[in-house]
Amino acid sequence: MKEKIHPAWYPEARVHCACGNSFTTGSTKPEIAVEICSACHPLFTGQQKLVDTAGRVDKFQQRAAIAKRKQEEAAARKKAREAREAASQL
Repeated sequence: MKEKIHPAWYPEARVHCACGNSFTTGSTKPEIAVEICSACHPLFTGQQKLVDTAGRVDKFQQRAAIAKRKQEEAAARKKAREAREAASQL
């Protein structure tokens, strides 16, 4: 290995989480700040947070309802047109 190209190793690096938890680990930085850790991550805590960003589910359901309504209206118009054509042919 080449000398003087590797960063310094800190075996007792402190990690501070936004939730207030802190622990030590080995790193190339002496202090590390993280937003989420094993003490507050839903996978480890068992608490699930459902985030429906901008009501995506509701928007999808509204679009599906509008599409169904339009299909029904188109089918009704087609049936009425066919009835008119059948009446005009007699």
